[in-house]
Amino acid sequence: MTVDPEVVGDLAEKTKSSPPGTTFWLRPGKHRLQPDRYAQVVAKRGNRYLGAPGAVLDGGKRNNYAFSGTAGDVTIRHLTVQHFTAPPDEGVVNHDMADGWVIEHAKIQYNSGAGLMAGARQRVRASCLRGNGQYGMNAYKTGDSIRQLVVEGNEITGNNTDDWERRKPGCGCTGGVKFWAVDGADVRGNWVHHNRGAGLWADTDNNDFRIENNVLEANDGAALIYETSYNAVIRKNTIRRNNRVEGRKAADRGDTFPYATVYVSESGGEPRIRARTDKLEIYRNVLEDNWNGITLWENADRFCNSPANTSTGYCTLLVKDTGRCARTAIATAPLHADCRWKTQRVDIHHNRFLLDTSVVGCETECGRMAVLANYGTYPQWSPYKGRRVAEAITHKQHNRWHHNLYRGPWSFVAENTDRLLDSGQWRSTPYRQDAGSTFSRPAGG
Repeated sequence: MTVDPEVVGDLAEKTKSSPPGTTFWLRPGKHRLQPDRYAQVVAKRGNRYLGAPGAVLDGGKRNNYAFSGTAGDVTIRHLTVQHFTAPPDEGVVNHDMADGWVIEHAKIQYNSGAGLMAGARQRVRASCLRGNGQYGMNAYKTGDSIRQLVVEGNEITGNNTDDWERRKPGCGCTGGVKFWAVDGADVRGNWVHHNRGAGLWADTDNNDFRIENNVLEANDGAALIYETSYNAVIRKNTIRRNNRVEGRKAADRGDTFPYATVYVSESGGEPRIRARTDKLEIYRNVLEDNWNGITLWENADRFCNSPANTSTGYCTLLVKDTGRCARTAIATAPLHADCRWKTQRVDIHHNRFLLDTSVVGCETECGRMAVLANYGTYPQWSPYKGRRVAEAITHKQHNRWHHNLYRGPWSFVAENTDRLLDSGQWRSTPYRQDAGSTFSRPAGG
């Protein structure tokens, strides 16, 4: 069915009057919806929306959403979707997080909120997610996990134009792509660059990720954050010139925390959770001229039912009932271990870490690897107080660097931010990291 750009609202009306499984061909030109905030295309199961060369669905900064509805197996190809005004944490395309959508060869750009939401079995391929106000894609499904997500061969650039971390400090609500409770994701062959904040951010109870063959570069924050999540393979990525903006800001204010390019926060391998790996393995990546390298971090005060748990209402994948993680019970096995997300079984090997401080524009503040935790203090009934978490992440939870290549003036942080080591100390007792690795420091950095 042909859709006429000269008829305002033609796409939404023809979708409404046509049966499920209809193919719509959008002629070249600017297609518009009715000038109402909630005017949108409510897709039906199996619908296909194909854009001719030059076909654009434009929200005119009046419409909140482009494509919505709970119908599955919708396809959008060769179409530009732009200038919609979704509210924060909501999305323009697949607003209702329906399952089985395919978005290919599309441009989703210059929208507020997230350009794209996600459902189970969603495929996003060969598309451009550009210049959106909050996220390029928000892979979050209300009240459920997302299974079997593929993000492949896309350009994801310039997102978070509304700078939400400044408007809402500490919100953790920005980036090129944000993943939340995704079980089984393949993120491969993407170019993720120049996003304000993180490039890719997996946050809270994600599992079974393969992040491979991507180019992650020149993002203001970390290239990749894997937070309170499980079981991933991160391999064969080119990761360069990230975190210079946020890293420098932290250094300028005297913050000594090793803000990372690859930041593993309360995440690791867990054999009891089904996945394609039972580790968090980071290998055969090239990290070049980023502010810092890889940081393994575990917040001693963050666990199920703790006020310090920023993922409010969520618990680990090992404990379904958050209420079980309460005083007295949480101090004994198995809850003592299972009520907290652990940075464990992280295997970092056969990577190349290249740093030229004259290129990065730093002296001693950058070029750090780290494995550390804070001193546990909170809440009053916490069974994780003191140095026990710092000692566990550093010495007891099977986190290893080995057989890597380092070029440049790298230093290493262990247990806490006050313990800065050179490569010899890092490799010696009691840390014994980077067995089989090579270190060189060329003239000029």
